[in-house]
Amino acid sequence: MNTVLSRANSLFAFSLSVMAALTFGCFITTAFKERSVPVSIAVSRVTLKNVEDFTGPRERSDLGFITFDITADLQSIFDWNVKQLFLYLSAEYSTKNNALNQVVLWDKIMLRGDNPRLFLKDMKSKYFFFDDGNGLKGNRNVTLTLSWNVVPNAGILPLVTGSGHVSVPFPDTYETTKSY
Repeated sequence: MNTVLSRANSLFAFSLSVMAALTFGCFITTAFKERSVPVSIAVSRVTLKNVEDFTGPRERSDLGFITFDITADLQSIFDWNVKQLFLYLSAEYSTKNNALNQVVLWDKIMLRGDNPRLFLKDMKSKYFFFDDGNGLKGNRNVTLTLSWNVVPNAGILPLVTGSGHVSVPFPDTYETTKSY
């Protein structure tokens, strides 16, 4: 009574159930693993310019430039269920206009097999550090934090913040551009 197609269907359904159980097992073995590691961030240079903002009503906005060093050993994060890490350095600060500002300054994708030891020296921001006004001038509490998304083979995408950050004071004056 069972045709070849019904037997193939049963075999396919059973195989799919086994694969789903194995995928769940892969996820559950690393789901509760601690993914935070110590991170050292040092800032060597901070400059500030007041430039024309071309995105809005032609007002001037603060543009910050940061030179930084990052040291972190991410070896303990990589296990057999981690495909890659998406690392990013963000700056958080508050101004009169906004209680919380968050700006991504730098990012990197680290694949499994890459060197997991991060040792970056004299790095500059990859993205512009614009404020939507003049909130960076004289701001004493701009906090830099390294965070990462863990991209697994199976499971959820955890967002992890490194255990280490640095607060950077911005200058009270703008750097002037030299015209020749």
